[in-house]
Amino acid sequence: MKYFLILVLGFTLSSVGIAQDEQVNWLSWEVAMEMHQNNPKKLYIDLYTDWCGWCKHMDNSTFKDPSLVSTLNEHFYPIKFNAEQKETIQFNGKEFIFIDNGFKGYHELALSLANGELGYPNFIILDEEFSRVLISPGFKEADAVQDELAFALDEAYKRMSFEDYQKARKQQLTQQKKKNKK
Repeated sequence: MKYFLILVLGFTLSSVGIAQDEQVNWLSWEVAMEMHQNNPKKLYIDLYTDWCGWCKHMDNSTFKDPSLVSTLNEHFYPIKFNAEQKETIQFNGKEFIFIDNGFKGYHELALSLANGELGYPNFIILDEEFSRVLISPGFKEADAVQDELAFALDEAYKRMSFEDYQKARKQQLTQQKKKNKK
């Protein structure tokens, strides 16, 4: 719940013109892993491809939202991961390689992170121990991404599904509106 309040405060501050980070500080997989060794944080992974139009659209709209940028940069290691990259990656004692698949191909790590369901854009949140918190495919606006980030930061995934979390938050907001009207 405290992270929800942080998100709301971040949005409020950004809307009144307080200085915010201007862009998401996207990291490569390797850099994020190095940083994580010294200071563990949750990971927010943007699986994209160079040809994905919706991926580019989110980069130019959703990921420009000041509150979202602030939350990602402060509380996560945001990773931009090209799901068709050719470089081999060592992770958790396993080697992940590019798999040539005709005209295109895919990276094994992308396939693993997305639990075998590749589609773009696709967003994966991992906790500090690299356990999967959420897989979230498709285009979304900043407020939808903020809901997912709050779910991770509140560690609600330890108690309920994301769908139940959304219902609970909606109920809470409805109750607050009723109290405010009295």
